[in-house]
Amino acid sequence: MTQKPTYDDANLILRLYEMRREDRMRQARAWFAANGKFKSYEELIKLAPGGSDENASFRMVTSYWELVSSFMTSGVLNKELFFQSGRELLLVWERVSDFLPSMREAYKDPNYLKHLETVGNEFAEYFRKQDPAAYAAFLKRVK
Repeated sequence: MTQKPTYDDANLILRLYEMRREDRMRQARAWFAANGKFKSYEELIKLAPGGSDENASFRMVTSYWELVSSFMTSGVLNKELFFQSGRELLLVWERVSDFLPSMREAYKDPNYLKHLETVGNEFAEYFRKQDPAAYAAFLKRVK
């Protein structure tokens, strides 16, 4: 995180924020925030079975944050600037991290949400370095 943020970084963050405001995305995000405390992949499948609106919401939220994360892992978006205002990505990562290995196994896809995993772990480390107690409080709220 040594490269200085640019106006392009700021503009991309603003564009990503606008995408999150789309009606269906807001609905998906609200569902995920309220219901996304799954303990296992099996629990996810039970509460959001394939073909359901809930499953579509889960996929919409996780694929959106995978997309955003790919911008950071490829160097298109400055991570530190994003980390200053993009905490929802970390919420999503913390909620899927425990059962991601079983999802990858079920999907036969070892790279499923790989960018989210990479950036989520980096974001967690960034947050912990900023304030360990605040990060612990954040985890308590979101898990």
